[in-house]
Amino acid sequence: MQELFLEDLAVGQSAELVRTVTEADLVAFAAVTGDSNPVHLDAAYAATTNFGERIAHGMLSAGYISAVLGTTLPGPGAIYLSQSLAFKRPVKIGDEVTARVTVTAIDDAKARVTFATTCLVRGKAVVDGEAVVMAPRRAAA
Repeated sequence: MQELFLEDLAVGQSAELVRTVTEADLVAFAAVTGDSNPVHLDAAYAATTNFGERIAHGMLSAGYISAVLGTTLPGPGAIYLSQSLAFKRPVKIGDEVTARVTVTAIDDAKARVTFATTCLVRGKAVVDGEAVVMAPRRAAA
């Protein structure tokens, strides 16, 4: 984990992480959140839907965005203030998801940083949105 301070950030700066969605991820996410929608957990049920197979919880991909913000950019000490999300395509078991955040604005007076957020599978957006975080300031010397 790296820690960046407000003073280290610039518009256009970005970071990402890549995760492959597994069966265990869906089961664990359902257990932690209580979201046991059968489209995520029951193959027979999911086969009857428009997707034809199980899909990952949308918020699992959103969680990958949170991971980038909390561990890399800006990293430890960042406080999530808001997040908008638009779910564009389903994510399936075995998909490799790239979560990317890009600084779009910095409010130095309030220590607020706005990020474009996206998750991609095979180069196509599955989630798009915008996040605002409070970034830690470097301690005065």
